[in-house]
Amino acid sequence: MPGFPRVAPPRAALTRFWRRGLPLLTAVFLLLGLLSGPEPARASLDNDRYDGNIFALYAGNGSLVPPRVTLADALAEKRVTVLVFYLDDSAVSKRFAGIVSELQRVWGGTIELLPLVTDPLQGRADDGPTDPLHYWRGTIPEVVVLGTEGQVVFRGAGAVPLGTLNGALSQATGLPLPPALAPDAGLSFNELNASLAPSPATP
Repeated sequence: MPGFPRVAPPRAALTRFWRRGLPLLTAVFLLLGLLSGPEPARASLDNDRYDGNIFALYAGNGSLVPPRVTLADALAEKRVTVLVFYLDDSAVSKRFAGIVSELQRVWGGTIELLPLVTDPLQGRADDGPTDPLHYWRGTIPEVVVLGTEGQVVFRGAGAVPLGTLNGALSQATGLPLPPALAPDAGLSFNELNASLAPSPATP
């Protein structure tokens, strides 16, 4: 009828919406996403969340990874070797990082310290005594101390106390523990490490 606007059929109205309105809504949502920014990082010792290199974050010592030598090299040179199996997204590994860093401080020139993330070890065959997988029993974290002939002299699961590890390394190297590492002596930790590591106990 003349004088009345023509009403578009529903299908035509929907088509116009998809052509004109949808790009506008998409642009609005994208703009809101950019303005809100990324979610802030929440690094925490108390969760199994990936925060990055746990030794850099929680022990102030990013030099521990990757290890400077392979296990094959350490065995060939008949060095006392400490294998530390861990995961960056394990709360227990995060809390243990400070103890591993302290081992490097005390024993660094005497031993080879090999912190090894376990992801590459899973689901593959054991290649023998020069393969770290040969020594891992599936616990996170796990510590294995190898003597100069490649023999296992200590194996510990979980967050092994620092005093226990020092005792195992004293046995493996044949070196007496310095008086500073006696059970009641104070250790030189930074503030973070002091909160992570319990007072060392003798094995």
